[in-house]
Amino acid sequence: NVLVAVGRLEQYDKLYLVVSDTRFKKFEQIEHTVLRSNADGVVLLDDVATVEHSAEPQWVRVTADGHDAVLFQVYQQPSGNTVEIARSIKAKLREIQKQIPEGVKIADWYDQSDLILASEHSTRDAILIGMVLAAFILLIFLRDWKVTLIAILTVPAVIAATIVLLYVLKMSFNIMTLGGMAAAVGLIIDDAIVMVEHIVRRVRGVREGDPRSRVLEAAREFTNPLAGSSAATIIIFTPLAFLSGVTGAFFKALSLTMAASLIISFVVAWLAVPILCATFLKRRDAEIEEHGRFARRMHEVYREKMQWLLRQPRFVIVFLVPLLLLGFIAFKSVGSGFMPAVDEGGFVLDYISPPGTSLAETDRLLRQVESVLQETPEVQTYSRRTGLQLGGGVTEANIGDFFVRLKSFPRRGIEEVMNDVRDEIEKHIPGLQVELLQLMEDLIGDLTSVPQPIEIKLYSDDEQVLRTLPSRVADTISKVRGVVEVKNGIVPAGDALNIQVDRVKVALEGMDPEAVTKALNDFLTGNVTTHVQLGPKLIGVRVWIPRDARDTMRNIDNLLLRAPDGHLFPLKRVAILIPLSGQPEIMRDDLKRMVAVTARISGRDLGSTVREVKRKLASSRVIPNNVLYTFGGLYEQQQIAFRGLTIILIAAIVLVFLLLLFLYESFRVAFAMLLVPVFAVAGVF
Repeated sequence: NVLVAVGRLEQYDKLYLVVSDTRFKKFEQIEHTVLRSNADGVVLLDDVATVEHSAEPQWVRVTADGHDAVLFQVYQQPSGNTVEIARSIKAKLREIQKQIPEGVKIADWYDQSDLILASEHSTRDAILIGMVLAAFILLIFLRDWKVTLIAILTVPAVIAATIVLLYVLKMSFNIMTLGGMAAAVGLIIDDAIVMVEHIVRRVRGVREGDPRSRVLEAAREFTNPLAGSSAATIIIFTPLAFLSGVTGAFFKALSLTMAASLIISFVVAWLAVPILCATFLKRRDAEIEEHGRFARRMHEVYREKMQWLLRQPRFVIVFLVPLLLLGFIAFKSVGSGFMPAVDEGGFVLDYISPPGTSLAETDRLLRQVESVLQETPEVQTYSRRTGLQLGGGVTEANIGDFFVRLKSFPRRGIEEVMNDVRDEIEKHIPGLQVELLQLMEDLIGDLTSVPQPIEIKLYSDDEQVLRTLPSRVADTISKVRGVVEVKNGIVPAGDALNIQVDRVKVALEGMDPEAVTKALNDFLTGNVTTHVQLGPKLIGVRVWIPRDARDTMRNIDNLLLRAPDGHLFPLKRVAILIPLSGQPEIMRDDLKRMVAVTARISGRDLGSTVREVKRKLASSRVIPNNVLYTFGGLYEQQQIAFRGLTIILIAAIVLVFLLLLFLYESFRVAFAMLLVPVFAVAGVF
């Protein structure tokens, strides 16, 4: 069954390539293959075997919305544009849908561009709302549309320049860069407002001559305060770009975007705003604010109250000290987490059926899970992988995941939907272990190799302790409010059949152990002996013992082996079959035996939950003194991130203090200015 060149033939001034073609042209030729031909007759393949069309054995299964499916996952290049790629793929799929047979449906089960577009629209709305509110406030206080327009025009100018800078730096629009631009809008408007207001005040003081002569002077007067304010803000955000790990990857884009926006905002407020004011503002524009009843009344009230407070400074201290105390108490009560809570519109459902469960039985259990999803009104579509993972990795036949996509709003929140799905599965399918988490959390867990929020690592050299202790620890922490999906970390392997081959007995039969192993492999999985070309495809021809002759241990025990001299003997003459129940996996961390008890959290923050878990473990004394335990998971990553952010905060405070010291050349002034944010932060908590 080969096509091979056997030589060349030169005849009549021409050179021929001689090819020997012994390929099967059709399946019927396989049946008529001659196995033996002698004086006793001819033996064909179909005399001793059945040739039939079949499929390669499958140990994975993929479905979508309850139907068998083929899933395609498209990965973009690092420099690719997610939105453009998704748009092009959808257009191409619409063309393909017209060409495929009736009854075959193409549907997208996840589209990352949806989240990006939603973030883009949210950023656009935030910027527009901020500009409208800022314009409204400016009109109230300055009461002049020219002044308002000058301040508002700086926002699109700065954002446009920031986008150009992102392009030069080869950065892309993503959640963090868009969030950075949205957060910078208030600071951008603030730079323009303070410059415009100072210029207006100076122009209002001109009684004779051209008021534009005071614009340059006002801009020069305000250069140092504006530069100091912008530099202080940039100093605070820039160090975030030096964080490492996953946290650094998120904050780097945010900090660089905000720093770029603020630098450009300073340049625009310093150069463009004075030019616009000199071009468009008149003396009457500046006088409008002075004659405004509302603004004048506010100035009078402010002046009166400040004069009273300056005469009675103890009242300020009496107010600020309780504020600090309340802020500290609130700080201790505010929850902490690793990532902010976000409704991504979909979630991942990881599952594990009992070890050793067949693919057919796992599929039966998962059909029940699909029924739960189909009965959940918020679910729009879902896909399921068995023996595979969302990232494409191959797993055992009892492991896999769902990706569930929810309908657009209005609907229930994703946490509520996930809790209901979890409760229904635990109620109706008790043999199935599940974990529900949003896609971003799943991806971050994969990146950090610690997908669970709570992970208690138990270390001991005593194998018996590591078999019994994790279950008790899991029972203990499962009583903590908000702790769900508790796993004891003991992962037993599936049952196995160990065939112990006696090397001496095999040698007496004239064979070697490798030949026995090959015979067993051919018996259980078959042997692809050749291929048949069908169009562009090569179809394997597998020689295999019929299923009813190989589906029991007795059949394996009675397997006939042929020795080199031709005599036959059963496998049980040279080997022993030993059934083995599942043994727990052995995990090591820093070369120490370890079992990790894991859990997820629902309806509660990470910090307070872990603190209560620690108290529960300490009070119950479930972990003996000879067992070392540490906390890992996302909690460990959170603590690492918090330590890095604390260092960044201290560095930022020191740098800002040095900047203030440079600007005002006074320790008292610099220290007093640093105290103001402290009281403001206390008010936040």
